[in-house]
Amino acid sequence: MRAKRGISRVLMTADTVGGVWDYSLQLADGLSARGTAVMLATMGPVPTDDQLAAAAQVAGLSVVSRDCRLEWMEDPWSDVDAAGQWLLDLESRFNPDVVHLNGYAHGTLPWRAPKLVVGHSCVYSWWAAVRGGAPPSCWSMYRKRVRAGLAAADAVVAPTQTMAAALAQHYGRTGTVVIPNGRDRRYYSPGPKGPFVLCAGRLWDEAKNIGLLVSAARRLPWPVYIAGETTEPGACPPAGAGHEARPSRRQVHALGRLPSPVLRQWLACAAIYALPAKYEPFGLSALEAALSGCALVLGDIPSLRENWDGAAAFVPTNDSEALVFCIRGLARSPRDVERLAGLARARAQNLSVERMVDRYLDVYTSVMPTPLSVRRNRIHSCAS
Repeated sequence: MRAKRGISRVLMTADTVGGVWDYSLQLADGLSARGTAVMLATMGPVPTDDQLAAAAQVAGLSVVSRDCRLEWMEDPWSDVDAAGQWLLDLESRFNPDVVHLNGYAHGTLPWRAPKLVVGHSCVYSWWAAVRGGAPPSCWSMYRKRVRAGLAAADAVVAPTQTMAAALAQHYGRTGTVVIPNGRDRRYYSPGPKGPFVLCAGRLWDEAKNIGLLVSAARRLPWPVYIAGETTEPGACPPAGAGHEARPSRRQVHALGRLPSPVLRQWLACAAIYALPAKYEPFGLSALEAALSGCALVLGDIPSLRENWDGAAAFVPTNDSEALVFCIRGLARSPRDVERLAGLARARAQNLSVERMVDRYLDVYTSVMPTPLSVRRNRIHSCAS
């Protein structure tokens, strides 16, 4: 298939720790449908077997991996710099039209192709939302490297206006293009709904605020199931490398990390999806839950309001009583659960893969060098 808009190859970076992995596979799949091949260079923990199996289903996608520390981890910079040389070698071999960086620091590398930086999240906005202030001095080099990477990018993208504003506030980068994430509707659909609450997220990440749901669980009429990693892969404070978090209440069932097909089955059956997050720059799991016909109960923060206002129930992120009151009310009223789920599913239709891919192709095209023949035509048109 001929690549649309002249974008034949994209070199994309990713990590395997959070939602960036799923986002990258989804975008690569959409780009493949338009004739664009993607080389996905992962850093951090190497992909698991189920992650590699999912990647193998994407036509035109090749995955290469480097086990190294990521820029948001403790003392990562020797690994980050070594990974930079590895990425430049990959560019030389793959000869991409565009380099798509799902991280910041490597934006300063001497790339030959135009470079796009996507701000999915960052330490400074995390700290402001979760801890209510600036991070300690161990993050000063991180801020310097992020600011430099953003300044060097030919274009910067964020998944919400909220995240775009954070990049301007903390690093001085303005002019960010907002492209909401998308998920393929074909893989998410409602099933027979059961009387339980589901949540998915990194249990060790305070931003997910899963502890609020755990504390509320003993007063809920329905059991709570939580899917996600319990062990942190290693970071600067607050948690520290190897930090582990596990729900301790009997009413809460920890499912651990689930492969995507298994998580989709749980979403299909859950009546309520709860994510009382303090910080969530987009909330990919909420989109998946909405497509699966779950009623959404979300933390009342700007980014989740941006996507789901009018289509979800919102609760203060520090009020377990409000969370209990909200979920109890829904549990007593199947009609309200169905109504809220319908609103969320209708809203989710706007967050499509097709729209996401089209917008990214627009940005890729905008940073491509203008061919000489086109420049001459433009000059001639202006002169006439």
